Formats: sequence, structure tokens, C-alpha cells
Amino acid sequence: MAQNIIIVGGVALGSKAACRFKRLEPRSRVTIIDQDRFVSYGGCGIPFYVSGDVSDVNDLRKTSFHMLRDEAFFRDCKDIEVLTQTRAERIDRENKQLHIRRLDGTTDTLTYDQLVLGTGSRPRRLMIPGADLPMVHTSANLNDAQAIKELVTNGQVERAVIVGGGFIGLEMAEALADMWEVDTTVVEYFSQIMPGFVGPQFARMAQRQMEKHGVRFFLDEEVQSIEGTDTVEAVVTNRRRLEADLVIIAIGAAPNVELARAAGLRIGPTGAIVVDEHMRTSDPAIYSGGDCAEIRNLVTGQPGYYPLGSMANRQGRVIGTNLAGGSAVFKGAVGSFVIKTFEAALAGTGLSLESARRAGFDAVSVQVAQLDRAHFYPDKAMVHLELVVERKSRRILGIQGFGEEGDAVVGRINMVAAILEDRPTIDRLSNLELAYSPPFSSAMDVLNALANAAENMLDGRFQPIDADGFAEKWVTGNGNLLVLDCRARQDGDAYAKKYPERWINIPQDELRRRIGEIPADKDLILVCNTGVRSYEAQLNLRDMGLTDPVSVQGGMVTLRKWGLDL
Repeated sequence: MAQNIIIVGGVALGSKAACRFKRLEPRSRVTIIDQDRFVSYGGCGIPFYVSGDVSDVNDLRKTSFHMLRDEAFFRDCKDIEVLTQTRAERIDRENKQLHIRRLDGTTDTLTYDQLVLGTGSRPRRLMIPGADLPMVHTSANLNDAQAIKELVTNGQVERAVIVGGGFIGLEMAEALADMWEVDTTVVEYFSQIMPGFVGPQFARMAQRQMEKHGVRFFLDEEVQSIEGTDTVEAVVTNRRRLEADLVIIAIGAAPNVELARAAGLRIGPTGAIVVDEHMRTSDPAIYSGGDCAEIRNLVTGQPGYYPLGSMANRQGRVIGTNLAGGSAVFKGAVGSFVIKTFEAALAGTGLSLESARRAGFDAVSVQVAQLDRAHFYPDKAMVHLELVVERKSRRILGIQGFGEEGDAVVGRINMVAAILEDRPTIDRLSNLELAYSPPFSSAMDVLNALANAAENMLDGRFQPIDADGFAEKWVTGNGNLLVLDCRARQDGDAYAKKYPERWINIPQDELRRRIGEIPADKDLILVCNTGVRSYEAQLNLRDMGLTDPVSVQGGMVTLRKWGLDL
């Protein structure tokens, strides 16, 4: 029997659910309601439109075969009615009715058999003086994108301050600094960018990558006010005053749940709408998903909130199937992400070390730096990976990566994301079968090597120190510190001459016959280029009676990328 389906929200989830359902039940009626004038667009492409990588805003609204997804497209191609600039005001669950208000003030009542809530999210705002000034923007929809792009292209922006060092903040910083050469500053409340998603070491790597292109960062600072009269003049933090003529607030998103809450639907601990695996709300006739719904974190088992366009599209298909009587399931998410930082990429999935410990896991992490292709292949680049594992069970909890070949980084992250749901242990990753050819990977892929390093650490063979730990010892260490450089003479001798009291160079293959040159009473740190030879040296020294040396994870490559000036 034909149904009457109403969908509130027509961006990612709503349009996908509508189209999937109509393919399954072409004789049913579907109406999409959205309070904006745009529907079905790629919101994640907004920074790339602002940057100029995407030249026409309508490219974000087109299909892959260049048809504009407007009301006429949905009506003529999909047999779906779209009501834009129309607000859903109240749900009458008992009578299965939705009360709406149009832009002209007229109202109407629509009857539904099943209802979908894809009301999305809204940017969080700063409740500070000056936050409502002209030239203070967010970056949430195409209206924001067009407004910011127009200001930039008209030459009205010379200095921009972005509040927030998360996904949107970093992407908008790149967009302004790259193509338009706007003097761009990012202010972040926490002590690192991408807090909660990556550890401080990889955050620092990504930050330095952006600093090379002129983006400035002020971390661990709180924005207290925005100064100006008719427009923005400056941003004032607890430490400084930053002149600006454009401010972009990018401090996260809050789910739009007012409609659902007023209807008595269950709201979860994340502040988003509670749904089951079929994407049903607490009312079996109402579905929800995307930025307004919470789903299960497949690593922790706890409720999670993931406002990502890719996830909304997949959930929309599940909802469309189930509206037509199916039994499709969306089990949850592991929280995969990637962000472009000029020529490099920062990516991850699952839990960072900090978030794992916060979730109650006895977690540790290990890092490696390795070429993304065979070492003898001419076109190659370094990949930095960090694996987070539960100490006792050896279960993999998450992985983060950084590198200048973004596809290589994302590929490794996605491989782990695909198996996290199965609660894999490090031995599975150690023996994970991966396609191999020298132009694409190493015979022992960096993922296999990462798992092997985790095994060696947990078994006590590998005693690591990361770049943060090394930097702290190097800067604040006393006269007892000694770095043993295990590289060849042409690489390590210069450092030994530069720091004769703190650095010695003994190539790894000479250690056994030169053991007498190593003082036994020093705080010994082993280093090589990527960490492989220093690990071998650690094993050799332990066999010869020196049990305390630690080895720098990722070696000199990582220390340089981290930014330590030696």
C-alpha cells in the first residue's frame, strides 16, 4: 500500500533517504521540508569553495552527471516534492501530523505515515561581547560559504582570525591563507589543535605544516571579546589582542533537537536524538539520523555523536530501506576522519590515547615512521602512524596518521577502520594481508610494522620514548643525558661534534666491539633515522648488560617533523 512519507531536512540524510525509498516504493508520496533555500549539497566542500578549489557554489549542489539538485530536479527526476524555506514547527505524534510554516507566514498541517527527522546541527556560538558584529561568521551552510567567499573576492579581508582548531577551523584557515593569501590566525582554547582526535605529537606536526604556509596559531588561549563598532576590528584573548577584519567561529556543532524534544522523543547523553540500529527513534513511526542523532561508538560501546556527511548518507540509505519495510541495520561508528593540511593529511579512526584513557581503558600507544612505498622506489614519502592499544588484551583501540602523501595515509587508516568493529588485537594487524607492489607499498607494510612495534613494546623488548618526551629531556635534562646516535658516520658525526657532551655516534653495526665507549651511568637515549636501527641497538645493549636505554620512536625523521631544532 502506498505511503505518505515526510522528511524534515533535505541536505545529506534527508535527500538520500527520500531517493532510496522512492526507488523501493515508487508509488508512495515523499515530501522533503527544509527551512533553507538550498537542499542536497555537499556541505563538507564549503572550505574548498571558499578557497577557490571549487569555483562555482552550484558545483556543491550538482550530481556527478552535472544536474543541479534543486526543487525541479527532485520533482522531475525523483518524483519527490521539496518545500524549501519552510519550517517544521510541531509534531503531533498522536495524529501523525506535522505543522509547518512557510516563509510568507502561512501555515499548514501535513499528515504522514512515517516521518524522518534530518534536522542536522548548528554551529556553536561564543557568548561574548562582539559576537554579533558584522564580519563575524560561521561556516555551516552554503549561505555562509557565499558570504565569506564574496568578502574575500571583493578584497574586504586582509586579516582573519579563526576561533577553533578543529576540522572546520583548520580547513577554513587553509582556504583563506592558501589561495587568497589572507593573514590568518587560529586561536584554540586547548593546548593543541584537533584536541581529542589526535595526540599532541601529531597535532604539532600538522600545525607546523600549516605554519610553513603562513598560518599562525595561539594555543591554550580563551577568546574573551570581539572589538569593533560597525564591523570587526580585533579579537581579544586572555593573552593578547589580534587585529582582524573577519572572524570565523568554528568551535563545534550542536544537534538540532528542539523539534524532537518538543514531541517527546528520547534525547541521549550526547544531546542528540536516540535511535536504534534501524535508525528508529523512541517513536516507531519516526526515524532520525545524521547530525541530529546519536549512535553507538563501536569501540567503547557508548553513545557517540558524529556530524559527518559521509555517515549521514549511509544512514539515509538505511532509513530509506526501512521506510519501505526493510530491516537494514546501522550498527554504529568508529569515528574515522581525515583533514587536509596543505600538502599533507592528518587522519585517524577509533580512539586517541587520551580519549581511550578517558573512556576507562588501560591504554598505551606506539609510533612508527616508515616509507609508504618500497625504499628503492623513486617516488616515496614518509608516513607517521600511532597505534593505540589496550595493554592487557592487546586490543586495537584506534590509529592516527600524518604524512605528505594523503592517499597513503588515508589508505592505512581506512584499513584499520574496517576491522575495528571486530575488536581486533595487534596480531591480526601484524599479519593483515595487503596488496603489495613497490610503487604502492612496502613488502612489510607500515601497518604490519606498526603492529609489530606494539607487540615488541608490550612484550618488553622495545622501550620507547616519543618526540615530546625526547624534547623535554633535551631541553630540560641535566648533564646526565647522553644521546647515542646509531646512524652511519656521515649522518651522526656532525651532531656528535656539535654536542660533544651530550651526543655520541656509534653506528649500530659497530656497537658490540665499541661497547666500552658507552658510559654506564648516563641517561641513555638511542636514536637513528626512523627508529629501526636504534631498536636493534636497544636489543644488543640489553644483551650486553645495559638494560635502561630508551629508543626514539620514529627517529630523527619524527623529531624533525615535530619541530625540534637540533
